Amino acid sequence: MKPKHLICGGLLLIAAALSLSGYNLWEGHRAAEAARQALEAMETIEAQTETEAERAPEQPGPSVPEYVLHPEMEMPTVEIDGVEYIGTLTIPALGLELPIVSAWSDALLDLAPCRYTGSAYLGDLIIAGHNYRGHFGSLYRLTPGDEVQFTDTAGNVFSYGVSEIQELPDTALEEMEAGDWDLTLFTCTLSSASRVTIRCQRIGETA
Repeated sequence: MKPKHLICGGLLLIAAALSLSGYNLWEGHRAAEAARQALEAMETIEAQTETEAERAPEQPGPSVPEYVLHPEMEMPTVEIDGVEYIGTLTIPALGLELPIVSAWSDALLDLAPCRYTGSAYLGDLIIAGHNYRGHFGSLYRLTPGDEVQFTDTAGNVFSYGVSEIQELPDTALEEMEAGDWDLTLFTCTLSSASRVTIRCQRIGETA
């Protein structure tokens, strides 16, 4: 018969594990809800902007997006509840559509995936996200050839195809930014010891 203190210790460990699992699920649900609300707000702002554009006098000749003329320009943002967003990320294979925060921090990653560095205009955009189910938790399911789209707040759409799936150590900061990739998405593994890293190449655009 096992000593009572060992049994009690085991029960406490089980209770702690269940509590941690429940907390992680709650955090994931809260993060998914925060992203959903931000996305709805961005869609409302976009609809208002489109209405204003329709009322503006029509300009003669084809329109060239500003970023094409000046790719080094800052990506425009919209502000929602004090947080600036640069656009939305859509991954059809995973059923995901997420707002992307302009800059990253631990607190902002709890709201939505964030720009880690780079720009869609310069072809070096890197986006980081938590491995919450409603954020980047299913990135590992992507396969080469899957499509990813990023739409900036001006309505320019950038289409990419997944080229490689890598797993980098959490200390490989230089490696994360290395290579000639137009778009990189990454999130931590469940152990947090490494990063699931999705490398993408641009396959087209619409404006």
